[in-house]
Amino acid sequence: MDLLQRASDFENRKWSGITTSDRVQASRDLKQLILEINEVYKNNRDQQLMEVMKRLTEIKRKVEKRLKGRLEV
Repeated sequence: MDLLQRASDFENRKWSGITTSDRVQASRDLKQLILEINEVYKNNRDQQLMEVMKRLTEIKRKVEKRLKGRLEV
């Protein structure tokens, strides 16, 4: 499944030392990926997909937390 491969790429990605614009793009891509996985999850209720969405959401929160901290400075 292509979605799981993309999710794995995000999970294994190095998050330190990237620019703010890269973080913004990553946040947008993560949101889109989570929504796509959610659509598949609605159809088959696979717990593996739910776990992937949880992990991606946690990464997205960390990225956005860093963005909000940088934008306020």
